Amino acid sequence: MHQAEFTPVKAFDARDVERPDPVLMKYYTIVAICAGPAFPLVWVMQYFRYSTLRYRFDEEGVWMAWGVLFKREINLTYRRIQDIHVTRGLIQRWLGLASVAVQTASGNATPEMTIEGVLDAEGLRDFLYARMRGAKDEHHDGESEGSGDDELLALLTDIRDGVLGLRERVRMLEAAGAEGGRP
Repeated sequence: MHQAEFTPVKAFDARDVERPDPVLMKYYTIVAICAGPAFPLVWVMQYFRYSTLRYRFDEEGVWMAWGVLFKREINLTYRRIQDIHVTRGLIQRWLGLASVAVQTASGNATPEMTIEGVLDAEGLRDFLYARMRGAKDEHHDGESEGSGDDELLALLTDIRDGVLGLRERVRMLEAAGAEGGRP
């Protein structure tokens, strides 16, 4: 019997992503073809978007920039992120792509940032959720993981014991009142 070799899968690290995957240009070309007579105009716009699109994921947040004539930059800190949505259209699924929409509490109906051209959209979503929630990579600040839970459990136990003590006193007062001639 042949023993299969184990090859460890490298965990997704968004800090390695600086440019969209070349598959995104294929997607843009298919979308431009679907535009019919407007194909040349749509393709040129999408080509310039693809060729100038840049990402940076660091310890503070996410940065995205694109544009030739009108350059647009978006910089979001992780603490501003409210929600993250992964969407895949039919053509995107066929090509293995997805769009990761990042929303903030800006009150805008549209996402603040849409990250395209990342093949591991779930990995990117998980990376952003971990940063959004303030999780560290793999290090803890010397605290045991359950210390906060232990303090909470002790506080809740004290509250429970206090409520039980109050109930007992109320019963005793009611019993003393009933013996004293009260109705």
